Amino acid sequence: MNTDNLLLDYTLSLADNALIIGHRLSEWCGHGPILEQDIALTNTSLDHLGQARSLYQYAAEQVNAMPVDAEQKLFSSEALQANIAAGITVDEDDLAYLRDAWDFKNLLLAEQPNNDWAYTVVRSMYFDVFQYFLFEDLLNSKDVTIAAVAEKSLKEVAYHKRWSSEWVIRLGDGTEESHRRVQTAVDDLWSYTGEMFKMNKTDAAMLAAGIGADLENIKTLWLAEITAVLEQATLKIPAQGWMHEGGKEGRHSEHLGYVLAELQFMQRAYPNHEW
Repeated sequence: MNTDNLLLDYTLSLADNALIIGHRLSEWCGHGPILEQDIALTNTSLDHLGQARSLYQYAAEQVNAMPVDAEQKLFSSEALQANIAAGITVDEDDLAYLRDAWDFKNLLLAEQPNNDWAYTVVRSMYFDVFQYFLFEDLLNSKDVTIAAVAEKSLKEVAYHKRWSSEWVIRLGDGTEESHRRVQTAVDDLWSYTGEMFKMNKTDAAMLAAGIGADLENIKTLWLAEITAVLEQATLKIPAQGWMHEGGKEGRHSEHLGYVLAELQFMQRAYPNHEW
């Protein structure tokens, strides 16, 4: 894989994280425990969607700048390959709606189901704290587009981090039942956090090029903040153990298939449909 493809892979991983976590949060729309939090999660979902759009637009620019024969080798999706072969310009919608699950590079954490309110806020806290330090690092990226997306999004992400952390503290230091439920979520989702900091080939190349983030440094910052939140919430910090991985390489849990079946239904059922 050449450097251009590695930049595309990195851009798509950032975009896929935003799209999938945003879709998961959007599933709470109309189902939140109280109206205020229903609206808060819907707005957070839209923030992630905005990040995804900017990054998919940039990824589409990279794809369209490649020779056609190189483009056709990028994705396994027959629908996307057919469009490229027909000379149709790839856009942000194609990258969101026409790629298959194994073409997605999002973290496994992002695709985990909501289950209940405790799982949702713990998953969000783990991801939000990571994304905050990631985007803070990417402010210094030599890639001006990635740096611009990070700068534009950082204020939103800071709010996401505060919101999810405050809910974990409220539940952990709340009733006996809320404490039990959120501790279960903390424990069950912990094994999906290690992948965030695992440097794969793309991460290493982008860091060396001055484009990507230092995940080892982010891990230190993330762990310190997560530990502080959990201690304030009177929750036990899970032991460092075995961690799931593979999402960044396109190996996903069964949950992503269900997400994409819902997310991509309209475009798959009515190809090239426009509102």
